[in-house]
Amino acid sequence: MYEKILLPLDGSELAEEALPYAEKLAGRLGSEIILTHVSELDTDPHEDKHRSYLQKMVEVTKEGASTYHDKPGNGPTIEVKSVILSGQPAEKIVEYAENENIGLIVMATHGQSGIQRWAIGSVADKVVRATTRPVILIRAKSARPDVRVKGILNKVLVPLDGSKEGEAIIPYIEELASRFKLKVILIQILPNGYDAGYLYIPLSEKQMESDRAHAIDYLNNIGARLKEKGIVVEEGLGIGSRSGNMAEQIIQFADEAQVEFLAMTTHGRSGVGRWAFGSVAERVLQSGNTPLLLVRSTEAGGKQ
Repeated sequence: MYEKILLPLDGSELAEEALPYAEKLAGRLGSEIILTHVSELDTDPHEDKHRSYLQKMVEVTKEGASTYHDKPGNGPTIEVKSVILSGQPAEKIVEYAENENIGLIVMATHGQSGIQRWAIGSVADKVVRATTRPVILIRAKSARPDVRVKGILNKVLVPLDGSKEGEAIIPYIEELASRFKLKVILIQILPNGYDAGYLYIPLSEKQMESDRAHAIDYLNNIGARLKEKGIVVEEGLGIGSRSGNMAEQIIQFADEAQVEFLAMTTHGRSGVGRWAFGSVAERVLQSGNTPLLLVRSTEAGGKQ
């Protein structure tokens, strides 16, 4: 599932914020890492500089990945290679990921190149919308400070919406959790009303209690399936439900639980509250404080 990891770099320190995540993933999973730079020029006068930079980063990444082996210094050497592509950055990243059967794209957002001047933030947005591959987006700016201090990939928050589409994220979390001993926190955000034309109709307390009980049962069932596979699902805070603005509540819950990253499906649609996970994921990406793993739901047909 994660055999190949693609990490785009634009020459900036901000873009390199994603490197530790790729290194740890590859070190524990045995994945190959492919570092790429995309030149928008057919004939790039700085190509030698790009190649030199990427080769330096290949060596840095190999060394970094080796430290994440279960037995540092005794594990297999992680294969790291580089490639320079030409064209529009987002298009070429997506195209390369498809052609090379990339298992995961890891990108920093809001980085800006000191060499080629293309904004990683806007490129990341376009890649997320276009690719069918899982993407981990690392917030290079405005991230919660304790995210990096506490560690990488130790605790994950998984918002679910009660739909099969929303559950597309689970196999990806299962593999990560089994290899990284992740603590998994499940949450479902419940709407407290619905739009009726120009009016917002609040749900009755009885309906809210019914929805809440249904959500708890649903999350307990998902949690039980994960526990059967030896995955740690955090109790109490971990399995629960909240009501309110979906994206805001997810971000607030992630901060309170002090998770290292969020994992969500895009383009799933709720069978409970009828909210599009795509738009919620976008708002979480724009306003959240932690890295975000996004997986496109095949049930949604890959449509925007």
